Amino acid sequence: MTVRRAVITGVGAITPLGVGTAPLIDRWLAGEHGLDGGEGACTDFEPKEHLSNKDIRRSDRFAQLALAASDQAIADAGWSGGAPYDAERIGCVVSSGIGGLISLEAQVGVLLDKGPKALSPLGIPMLMPNAAAGQVAMRHGLQGQAYGIVSACAASANALGQSLRLIQYGEVDAVVAGGAEATLTPLARGCFASMQALSPTGESRPFDARRDGFVMGEGSGMLVIEEREAAMARGAQILGEIAGYASTADAFHLTAPEPTGRAAARAISLAMKDADVAPGDLDYVNAHGSSTPLNYAAETRALKTALGDEAYNVPISSTKSVIGHLLGAAGAVEAIATAIALERRLIPPTVGYEQPDPELDLDYVPEGPREMSTNGHTPVAISNSFGFGGHNVVLVIKGAEA
Repeated sequence: MTVRRAVITGVGAITPLGVGTAPLIDRWLAGEHGLDGGEGACTDFEPKEHLSNKDIRRSDRFAQLALAASDQAIADAGWSGGAPYDAERIGCVVSSGIGGLISLEAQVGVLLDKGPKALSPLGIPMLMPNAAAGQVAMRHGLQGQAYGIVSACAASANALGQSLRLIQYGEVDAVVAGGAEATLTPLARGCFASMQALSPTGESRPFDARRDGFVMGEGSGMLVIEEREAAMARGAQILGEIAGYASTADAFHLTAPEPTGRAAARAISLAMKDADVAPGDLDYVNAHGSSTPLNYAAETRALKTALGDEAYNVPISSTKSVIGHLLGAAGAVEAIATAIALERRLIPPTVGYEQPDPELDLDYVPEGPREMSTNGHTPVAISNSFGFGGHNVVLVIKGAEA
């Protein structure tokens, strides 16, 4: 039986580095970050430049980000004149870790100030975490399976993994997938600060001995993923391939990672097995790297367990060093950055890494971008996403074949 493969033909992103995928990768490679005042806000995103007034009124900011990023991905895939597949054969999986928190806080304020009769009939549709999936499907006429996955900071990585499975199982020919998050709100700030999860210094320093918590950001990453043979038949430009996927649970603690990294290591091993790659095949690891003290110790142990001695040979860096933690949108944005890095054969640096931690002794690419040595083979990377609740998700991403 022919194995159906899932290739990336279009990407779109809105991040603290700017609108579009170009500033995401170009500014990262240049060592620039998009953090200000201890947060990563999408200050370049103006909804009126991308959406109608009606769309803006009827959608929370997280859905607005997803809609705009999906437009970019659709255009990048060459679908602007219409999708090349039957609408019933195109899925839509768009995830969020929290959903419409801005709308939720606003409606609670109305409830307290004016009472229940003043609440908006759009309150629930705007705050529900699946709103982005529904709105993206409606905007582009996608009539296949459409839903969101809620697994905290692993949510959009799960969305991409599930898209791979939908294509492999023959249930769809293409999927518009990704994630979005917009939670730079008083409630989120206060709750995360109360947990002591946020960096009190406002610095995102993955792997650095001074790391003291994550920096919260907002944004969206969206991808068009197609069945490989169908994409090739229509002459699509292929950016890369989602070649493997695995998900495991720590079953340990609601917020802290399991310290040995065993379950995360199993996810890495299973994803590589799914993609039929070995540790020595890896050219890059885009780490979850949230800049918390516990994450990096556990993730480093997981990489050593899964990769063995090869863990010391593969370059590792973190997109969160330049955009902070986009929560449920992180996995999709980081997958996009990884795919583009493979296309360019460049390994982005871990920006801000200056003081090594003796317990973290792998290659964290502190000196700036680095040429990727592939020795003629198709480049391969893994992208890790871990979420509150003990969710571990690993994607294996391959560059486009020469």
